[in-house]
Amino acid sequence: MTNNESLSDIAIVSCGTLSPELNYLKQIGFLATAHLFFTTPGLHEDIHGLERQLIDRINRAQKKAAKVIVVYGGKFCYVNPDEPTRTMQTIIAEQGPDVTRIQATHCVDMLAGEPERQKISEEVAAGEKVWWMTPGWIKFRHHVFKDWDKGMANENFPRHTGGTIVLDGIGFVENYMAEKPEEFLKYSDWMGIPIQAHPIGLDRFKSLLLDAVHKVSGNVQT
Repeated sequence: MTNNESLSDIAIVSCGTLSPELNYLKQIGFLATAHLFFTTPGLHEDIHGLERQLIDRINRAQKKAAKVIVVYGGKFCYVNPDEPTRTMQTIIAEQGPDVTRIQATHCVDMLAGEPERQKISEEVAAGEKVWWMTPGWIKFRHHVFKDWDKGMANENFPRHTGGTIVLDGIGFVENYMAEKPEEFLKYSDWMGIPIQAHPIGLDRFKSLLLDAVHKVSGNVQT
């Protein structure tokens, strides 16, 4: 079974923040599925909205394919203070045995694991604390930070003395800077720290997707 074939009869439900990478993988032929469903980016700030949209997208996906992969992180993407024992995996498990989640803690972790991020931090930011982002955090920044004012930005970003590093596996930042240089500078000014792209491959993301395919194909819940 080839990678292309293994993904052809599976639907994917993902946070919209990762839509640039998933659409790119579909464009280059890695994702053969015709069924991609996205939630609104930034819903980790609205867990009830996240849960409603996620269940809705999974239900829609189940009408199109027998198996569903959810591209969401775990403990950082869904934190329910009212029901601490209700986790992302709880929601996934409630949708049935033919639904599984990609095994990563958050979107950044899907693109580069902790050891790789540490290496990048040492090379690019002299080991200083970094605010990590993916291209979706730039493309959908008004969704991701919709409830943040400048005060919140000042409280959170400047402590990341290594600045912002965007893990870019699709050449997004270079194009964005060329097309919208003022928007890019405005974003950096609002954050109060420099933003720089770091080119990466998507091998880790591809591998995690294929691992999820194998798990859901065997009806293994993880």
